[in-house]
Amino acid sequence: MTEENTRAGIREWAGLAVLVLPCLLASMDMSVMFITLPSLTADLGPSGSEQLWIMDAYGFLLAGLLITMGTLGDRFGRRRVLLSGAVAFGAASVLAAFSTSAGMLIAARVLLGVAGATLAPSTLSLIRSMFHDAKQRATAVGIWTAGFAGGAVLGPIIGGLLLEHFWWGSVFLINVPVMILLLILGPLLLTEYRDPRPGRFDLLGAVLSLVAVLGVIYGIKALAEHGLGWGPVAYCAAGLAVGAVFLRRQRTAANPLIDLRLFRTRWFSVPLLIDALEAFGLVGFSLFNWQFMQLVLGMGPLESALWSMPTFLVMPVGIALATWSAPRVGAPRVIAAGLLVATAGYVLLALLQADSGILHLVGGMTVVSIGIGAVSAVVTEVILSAAPPERAGAASALAETSAEFGGALGIALLGSLGAAVYRAELAADAPDALTSGELEAAGNTLGGAVETASALPGGTAEALRDAAFEAFAREARIAAMVSAVLMAGAAVLVATLLRAPRLRASRADDPVFSDAPPRSER
Repeated sequence: MTEENTRAGIREWAGLAVLVLPCLLASMDMSVMFITLPSLTADLGPSGSEQLWIMDAYGFLLAGLLITMGTLGDRFGRRRVLLSGAVAFGAASVLAAFSTSAGMLIAARVLLGVAGATLAPSTLSLIRSMFHDAKQRATAVGIWTAGFAGGAVLGPIIGGLLLEHFWWGSVFLINVPVMILLLILGPLLLTEYRDPRPGRFDLLGAVLSLVAVLGVIYGIKALAEHGLGWGPVAYCAAGLAVGAVFLRRQRTAANPLIDLRLFRTRWFSVPLLIDALEAFGLVGFSLFNWQFMQLVLGMGPLESALWSMPTFLVMPVGIALATWSAPRVGAPRVIAAGLLVATAGYVLLALLQADSGILHLVGGMTVVSIGIGAVSAVVTEVILSAAPPERAGAASALAETSAEFGGALGIALLGSLGAAVYRAELAADAPDALTSGELEAAGNTLGGAVETASALPGGTAEALRDAAFEAFAREARIAAMVSAVLMAGAAVLVATLLRAPRLRASRADDPVFSDAPPRSER
């Protein structure tokens, strides 16, 4: 019996449940900030720029270090790196929970990002080495995807329940008992795996990859916040230049962090791009979703969390349908269909008005969640299956990097674009009775406008709130329209480049997969 035909047993499925825990929390820690932001803003008083860094720091560091940490897992053992990351993640969560300033919280989020990067690539690569049967692996990847995607939805729900009774730091403390459980069960259920011939670690390549990612993202944030100028352009250019140096080094290094030959096949490169695009829209628009419920519709944390339940309940439905359909009609068709469903959801959200009810918002997000769930499950399995088994660690790191980078970039770009639209709209429509200081405070964030209005006379306060809500609804519509265009474009890309007959020929002829086992052995 070949390795590929070895079926997983009870221990492997129990181990999968353990592996879902860290990816669930890694995803939760990005999305939980959506519902926590209003509470910590009132307590710590961060500026608009600090708010974005509180939101972005975790995702940026996680995305920038996934490849590096995945390589370390291959060298020193994926289970060992996973458990070490659990210790660091728990410690950083305690630091975040008891932060006393915006700067301290940003630093804690940075540490959480570094620790999260040690957790994320180990989970998917361990699944690849635990489940050799193709059908079982597809099911396992679907469950993993549901955990990762569910974490993004569960984060605000659990956060809302905690904020109803405790202070905002409690949303970070929930990480600690889960990490302890992982440390107890991991050694019992997870089999260690490491590359027997890892080669020398490319430290310079690791530094170059991190600098490239952070340079480009910081430049984009600066462009959105301050407009076109030499400083932001220089940051972007520097990041791109370092990225070019990194790629050149990967082509010539004896032991590169990334085997660039993987990108020669569209089975691998196109799904990576789709993974980033769907995360860009879903995570990026969630920034507007939660603020709309809490600030525009006036819901409390618990009420808004409960209204998010439909999106949590339907996403596994999309994942299950996609996992069942892909072997029957082909992965490209399922991916394209999921992207079109998500496009329809974003079109509904692009019709959102300040006086729209909760059903409009939840209905649109529910349709988006069905489509994105279907896409996420299939593209992850395609990426894993496209790479030879011995390169599963690199493939796993790249798959998660694309999703995390896309989500973080969605927050940065859609958030910064929305902030610019909000400031311009509010400056044009704000009541004349506001002082320059009040107008500046209201223009920084929607939360700032609501807080400013609470200290104003009745008529002026109502006029400011109305103007702020209209401005925010406009920025949400623009974000939804951008997401819809991206999803529709991605569907066209899949239909054009991932046509099954051409893909099969491409995969068979590509030298990247020349050392993969024959199909008869899979």
